[in-house]
Amino acid sequence: EGLPPATRAPRAAISPEQREARRFNRYDRDKDEGISREEYLASRRKAYAKLDLNNDGKLSFEEYAAATARKFRLADRNGDGRLARPEFETTAVKRKAPAPACKCVERED
Repeated sequence: EGLPPATRAPRAAISPEQREARRFNRYDRDKDEGISREEYLASRRKAYAKLDLNNDGKLSFEEYAAATARKFRLADRNGDGRLARPEFETTAVKRKAPAPACKCVERED
């Protein structure tokens, strides 16, 4: 009593088998228990389409590097065309911290 009901299992509680089953289900769009080549490549096609800014089916270097160029432009706070150390530090990939292991304690009622 007094504790909110659990709405989702902690990440640590998901087994590798469950994680792989979820990954399979994300790819198996038509739910036929098999992943076709098209289903397997769909995420890559989507990512490619986002990069192909002029929709010509080809990636120029400028299109390929657009996200990186944007990241540089945003990091270059003073607009001098160079990244000083503090500006460069803002470009580091932000990694998610691993989910903490559940430190559950059984309650005695």
